[in-house]
Amino acid sequence: MTTHAPQATQSVTLPASLDEAVAALGAMPAAVPVAGGTDLMAAVNKGLLRPSALVGLGRISELRGWHYQDGHALLGAGLTHARMGRPDFAALIPALAASARAAGPPQIRNAGTLGGNIVTSAPTGDALPVLAALEAELVVAGPGGVRREIPVSHLLAGREMLEPAELIGFVRVPLLHAPQVFLKATGRTGPGRATASVAIVLDPARRGVRCAVGAIAPMPLRPLEAEHWIASLIDWDGERGLAPDALAAFGEYVAAACVPDNAPPADGAEAPPLSPAVLHLRRTVAALARRALGRALS
Repeated sequence: MTTHAPQATQSVTLPASLDEAVAALGAMPAAVPVAGGTDLMAAVNKGLLRPSALVGLGRISELRGWHYQDGHALLGAGLTHARMGRPDFAALIPALAASARAAGPPQIRNAGTLGGNIVTSAPTGDALPVLAALEAELVVAGPGGVRREIPVSHLLAGREMLEPAELIGFVRVPLLHAPQVFLKATGRTGPGRATASVAIVLDPARRGVRCAVGAIAPMPLRPLEAEHWIASLIDWDGERGLAPDALAAFGEYVAAACVPDNAPPADGAEAPPLSPAVLHLRRTVAALARRALGRALS
């Protein structure tokens, strides 16, 4: 696994089904599940993790596809970013496909999985703001064939956690058949880790706009007041266009909600100004939100 590891993995189990994988984790409490390994192996090579056993998920075919269920797409947690970036998937869930194409260089996209992005919960995970904006739910597999569903936002916020021997099997995403956009800013040209990202999802049936901002906090942020305000300005029965001033105001509204001003000190003195780096981040979020909504409405 790594040339300088003081301790090698003792066993590797390769189950053929989701329930077999859950059973293997139950039989080996210290085992670590692995799919693409893009985050796991980085931790191993840095000496942060020394798993005594691995449960490989690569042979579980049910996790690598998707099917339809009650107006939703049930996405296997083993779907790779490369697979989600293809045109057929993009026609299904455009914003998730866009985030998958932006997830990094080809070697990362070919190995990294949707479920891994969620479980790792790294703030820079490109799929996370999209899933938050889509209000996706997770189908979690547990011992004895038990399945339970939790909102993805609950897991990312730490309100609900995976229990021992549980695995994310599927991600349930509503099929809105409406425009969706994902944009991100990076610190350099080409694929890279996001410094800020924004997902915009239109929901014409509910006459709503969903927005999630990623990479700037431990979990994606939903500026709910900005969503409700801008949705009230859209002519849902007409061309759905907005004036440039309204788009700019939406961007500023989102940025101020997600990158707020400093709180005033307890002695009642004036709050200190934001640092140049934070001001730059706020401007970046405003620009991404403005552009994403403009593209969705066009």
